[in-house]
Amino acid sequence: MTVWGIVVAAGSGTRFGGPKHEVVLAGRPLWSWAQAALRSGGVDDVVLVGDVPGGIPGGSRRRDSVAAGLEKVPDDAAYTLVHDAARPLASKELVYRVIDRLMEDDIDAVIPAVPVRDTLKRVAGARVIATVDRSSLVAVQTPQGFRTEALRGAHQGSSDNATDDAVLIEQAGGSVVTVVGDPRNIKVTYPEDLIVAEALFSAAMPGERP
Repeated sequence: MTVWGIVVAAGSGTRFGGPKHEVVLAGRPLWSWAQAALRSGGVDDVVLVGDVPGGIPGGSRRRDSVAAGLEKVPDDAAYTLVHDAARPLASKELVYRVIDRLMEDDIDAVIPAVPVRDTLKRVAGARVIATVDRSSLVAVQTPQGFRTEALRGAHQGSSDNATDDAVLIEQAGGSVVTVVGDPRNIKVTYPEDLIVAEALFSAAMPGERP
């Protein structure tokens, strides 16, 4: 079954202080590591979305950029993985897990998830209202995998500003399951995250890198 990937590298990088697609990790831009992770994990081809070499123009919102990438995914691609360029440390093993679960073909989407480590509080302004039970909560990552047909339908059926594509599948009544994520698969959002990513990359064995 054909599996395609979309790497989203079209964000403005407001919280980072500038476009993240220009940020370099170990001599290569972040999007390049994200692309390599998908390819090494078994994806047949990758669409780059953003102002990067070989990329296509993105949209004003993340979901618009994913939709632009979907237009370049061929109709015969059974599955599509969507990955954020800002997650350069995704391993090929993580990509394998997503694809393997997706190909069991009883669901519409697969998302990597890791336990929430911090205590969570619900607040109103500066005042703490309640402590949130985190036992049923997870933090989700990319790459996220989808049946391509389900992902296209979810995008066409909603105009919401979704934070990830799994939200659109949920809203459409589709089935979403989790696989074990990787704590090292951090998202580079703020400048200090790049320092952490560099340390994790340096500590990784060569075979653990994309």
